[in-house]
Amino acid sequence: MASFITPYHFLYLFFFFPHLSASSVTHLCSHHEATSLIHFKNSFSIIKTEFTSFLCDDIAGLKSYPKTNSWKEGTDCCSWDGVTCDHLNAYVIALDLSCSWLYGNFPSNSTLFLLPHIQKLNIAYNDFNYSKIPSEFGQFTRLVYLNISETLFAGKVPSQISHSSKLVSLDLSHNVFFDQLTIDKNTLEGLVHNLTEVRHLFLDRIIMPSINLNVFMNLSSSIKSLSLGGCDLQGKFPSNILHSPNLNLLNLGYNRNLSLDLLNFNQSSNLEHLDLSWMSFTKLIDSIDNLYVLKYLDLSHSNLQGSILISLGNLLQLTYLDLSWNQLSGEVPLSILSLTQLQHLRIAENSLKGPIPDEKAAFPNLISLDLSNNLLNGKLPSWLYAASSLMEISLSQNQFSGHIRQFQSKSLEMIVLGNNKLQGPLPSSIFQFLNLTWLLLYSNNLSGVIEFGMFSNLPNLEYLDLSLNSLSLSSNNVSQFSPFLRGLKKLKTLDLSNNRIEGKIPQWLQEVTCDSLSYLNLSHNSLTEWNYSTSFGNLSNNLEFLNLKKNKFYGMIPPTFAKGCQLSNLNLNGNQFEGPLCYWVHGSLHDHSSKSSPCFSKFQIFNLSSNYFSGPLPRRHINSFKAIINLTKDAGTMTYMGVQDVNGSGGFYSYSIGIVIKGQDIALNKIFVMWVIIDLSNSKFDGEFPKVIGKLRSLKRLNLSYNSLNGCIPTLIGSLTNHEWLDLFSNKLVGRIPRELLNLTALSMLNLSMNELLPPPPPPSNLSEEGGSKSNIDFGWKVVLLGYRCGVVLGLGVGCVVFQTGKPKWIVSLVEIILK
Repeated sequence: MASFITPYHFLYLFFFFPHLSASSVTHLCSHHEATSLIHFKNSFSIIKTEFTSFLCDDIAGLKSYPKTNSWKEGTDCCSWDGVTCDHLNAYVIALDLSCSWLYGNFPSNSTLFLLPHIQKLNIAYNDFNYSKIPSEFGQFTRLVYLNISETLFAGKVPSQISHSSKLVSLDLSHNVFFDQLTIDKNTLEGLVHNLTEVRHLFLDRIIMPSINLNVFMNLSSSIKSLSLGGCDLQGKFPSNILHSPNLNLLNLGYNRNLSLDLLNFNQSSNLEHLDLSWMSFTKLIDSIDNLYVLKYLDLSHSNLQGSILISLGNLLQLTYLDLSWNQLSGEVPLSILSLTQLQHLRIAENSLKGPIPDEKAAFPNLISLDLSNNLLNGKLPSWLYAASSLMEISLSQNQFSGHIRQFQSKSLEMIVLGNNKLQGPLPSSIFQFLNLTWLLLYSNNLSGVIEFGMFSNLPNLEYLDLSLNSLSLSSNNVSQFSPFLRGLKKLKTLDLSNNRIEGKIPQWLQEVTCDSLSYLNLSHNSLTEWNYSTSFGNLSNNLEFLNLKKNKFYGMIPPTFAKGCQLSNLNLNGNQFEGPLCYWVHGSLHDHSSKSSPCFSKFQIFNLSSNYFSGPLPRRHINSFKAIINLTKDAGTMTYMGVQDVNGSGGFYSYSIGIVIKGQDIALNKIFVMWVIIDLSNSKFDGEFPKVIGKLRSLKRLNLSYNSLNGCIPTLIGSLTNHEWLDLFSNKLVGRIPRELLNLTALSMLNLSMNELLPPPPPPSNLSEEGGSKSNIDFGWKVVLLGYRCGVVLGLGVGCVVFQTGKPKWIVSLVEIILK
């Protein structure tokens, strides 16, 4: 994956005028220029926004701080932070205000444009609040360096920028996730034509519609850096640019409709940085090994097929190699061990097989490794344990076997080895990595006893997943759970499901003060009970996902949720809880009132199925499901509940749940954010079907089967127009099936069998025949009524049944109805 910022952007910051950084001056700056700078400072607020913090501090790795705080009236502006003056006249000739927390609209009449001698200007990584780039930048006729990248400018690039004809370096690159900047054909042609001195041109993520790509053929042969990543370029890029004798950096990545003929590379090439990701090549040419000085190569998402070229081992200067998300097959060649300068190796999401080449002294400088989602097998290579600078390991979704040995690197921040065939205990070295953030070892054959005291040395741990192993936890170790979590102040995800953890939970759930914890999964273990005098809700004020499914909990549920009330996903399926739903918040859940309770407002998945709960359904708390009532996210956006990998590979650590469909447990390994599910099946609930369910407009699936609900199905159920799955099997419902069910146009499964229901009422006699509505309704309900006449479950799995009432079609792939 291409980075937002390449290392080259800041190499040129002081490249052109190294003498300008000298702090000694012989004259004070002019009052006019000092006043202009003060007015410029005062035109902005000083705010550290999420935008600047993310891009500057987190992505670029720079330290942001308010440089203009040192600017005081009555003092020499040449001594101010970020200001450089020349030695003779004390003119302001350079201004570096990058990462300075400037926030606000950039005025077109800014006093910045009253600095006529300025030659170098850097205002990158500030937040100019989607204002337009002032055309007045073109007034800086002496400017040789201009960097206004990542500043939340929006709109069009003004053509006047090309008037700064002495520019040697121009960086207008922006982040498409936050803003959109465009450049038209004439402006781009003007830049190429007028900037005859330009050597470094960064236009990343500036949208260029209808651009004639041949314009880039007119760039000077002296061009050293050309970066056009994510510009929506289309067509065939002129290949002669690859042979520019001075070209050091070429970035054409993230242009999905761009092609490039990879002709033979010259041995005289000076290319050091080549990013052609998200383009389509099918195969690489052998002459790529002519790029002797190449340090950075990104060919991810490029439809590469076949084996990895052995000749890649000749690129001895390579420090970054990314071949991820292609269709590469075969084994990893031995020649890759020759890349001793390699710091980042990513070949994830391919079909590579066999063992990883091994040589203990290989990759001494390796920082990150991602070979996840392949078919690799064998033992983990010895160099993986010996690499002293290693920070990130991602080898999940392979077939590695053997024991995990002791790691030598003390810098490890991420260890992701999930879904392999690794065996044995956890290595003790893991518990010595003070910077460890991710530890995902799920779905292996790891065994042994978890000693929670070992985790006390991991203060930065955020994601811990040891699920689907054979780890155990003795009863006397359970009491260590609380101090274990208290020591992990940053822990966000904890998954110990599908292990052999057993015994009581006496105190730790209510003692924990790990407020960062948002995901807790202890399902499929043998946990039994906890102290009723305490509350499991105090576990974390930010807990969103709690899964205690398939344990041996029994009795009443403890009384309260967290005071933060952030839960959106609760799964208590398959335990032995009993009785009326207890006093969770401010009164009992079986309170018959319809008054809402705030601690149920964020639920999207609510699963209490297969327990022994009794009493009426809790109308008050169903009325509190505000997320289900008001969820308005774009249902067309396939977003899942989970966490984006921080290694930049594009991977995604997704949350999963289990639901019951027709009495069978079904695992959903990815939870679509728009899924809204209530499952209270297989219990002893009674009383009437609550009308308030008709208010849950975003509800996708409702399962109330195997209970003792009585009364009629309310007509308000026709308001659930997003509903896809309705299961009321085996209750005591009576009355007629409401005709309003025809409003459920998205319904794909309906089960009303094993009740005492009657056929729906006939359509009104005055119903219009226009569009065949009446005949289609009659046809539809005749099909449904077959279940009534046959007296058995009716399954229609033969394509679809269409009910048309002048509204969108009702596509039904399976209908199960029995009427008695």
